[in-house]
Amino acid sequence: MKKIKKIDYLIGENKINKVSTIPFDIEVCSFLNTLSNELNLINDVNGYPDLKTLAFWLRKKNLENLKNKFSNSNRRLGVGLVFHITPSNIPINFAYSLVFGLLSGNTNVVKVPSQRFNQVKILCKIIKKILKNRKFSKIKKMITIVRYTDQDQFTEYVSSQCDARVIWGGDKTINNIRKFQIPTRSIDVSFADRYSVSLINSIEIIKIDKKKLIQLVEKFYNDTFIVDQNGCSSPQLILWYGSKKDKVKAKDIFWNALLNYTKIKYDMPDIASIDKLNLLFESIISEKNIISEKRYGNIIYTLLLNKIDKKIDRLRGKWGFFFQYDLENFDEIKKIISKKIQTVTYFGFKKEKFVEFINNNNIDGVDRIVPIGQALDLGLVWDGYDVINSLSRIIEVK
Repeated sequence: MKKIKKIDYLIGENKINKVSTIPFDIEVCSFLNTLSNELNLINDVNGYPDLKTLAFWLRKKNLENLKNKFSNSNRRLGVGLVFHITPSNIPINFAYSLVFGLLSGNTNVVKVPSQRFNQVKILCKIIKKILKNRKFSKIKKMITIVRYTDQDQFTEYVSSQCDARVIWGGDKTINNIRKFQIPTRSIDVSFADRYSVSLINSIEIIKIDKKKLIQLVEKFYNDTFIVDQNGCSSPQLILWYGSKKDKVKAKDIFWNALLNYTKIKYDMPDIASIDKLNLLFESIISEKNIISEKRYGNIIYTLLLNKIDKKIDRLRGKWGFFFQYDLENFDEIKKIISKKIQTVTYFGFKKEKFVEFINNNNIDGVDRIVPIGQALDLGLVWDGYDVINSLSRIIEVK
């Protein structure tokens, strides 16, 4: 690799060895399962729920399930070299992107956030330890992890050599990266800025027992607070379904239960209080669509909207700041559906309700409809991409 200054090599060195394997290569899966085991051994893994989730996702049983779902009959190999540009606001996203590249059978250069997150440090330390084992000598050639800022020369060089780029970020970030040319047969897989919502059946909240309510708010917490609502699949807008009376009661039950849970689990950054208050004032001043606001302690802020439309993605919260809307009927959901909508999480509905909704409405957005608690669950299909197939190629043999 061309030597460029001010590049921090967290794993690997100034050299690229293109190694391609079949998807779900045995050695790759063994490496990832070992990583899972090592993550579970560290003392403070419970202090980092995102690392704990990653460890669970990489366990042998889940890798086998993913492989079985893939089950492609074609002869495939990784495309070659994949350059990953990961988002700056989610510490552990780079790991999932790397795993996608490895499971697809590729050599990977991964750019991590410039902010020095502890999760990045912990994970890279463990990966370096595992790669010292000779049985993972092939995997060692497949992983380069770098940190840098404002080094267009490096981005340009790796882009010129790669067979695929995986770009995570807002529209501006993606367009900036696309300025750097890739070889003619190379591809870009872009995970652009998206928006997600949650749909809750009020009557089911009222009927739920205390134990199941705690389980529900824990799942909602995992969808939102673990990543401070920075994930594209974390809901920003909560849609309440039911009668007016039921919706008022259900909100009170749900938000207070979540408040009690966050008091125990959530370590809110000092800056969060100021940012949320500023966002509250800015929203009230700039948005004429707000009916009321309600706060639950200093942790949860909610703003009730008068109407919704396809431009709803402009309303974004963070650190426990949510917008709400009272649905008049189920089909009203289509008012917000656009290509910007990625995930709809739900509680209190049967999935057949959504199948019927999709069949009866010509919707032009939404990639995922999943129960609350599964917003951040990554699978082999993400943002409408079949990741393994996108990052591998078919070799036809007759």
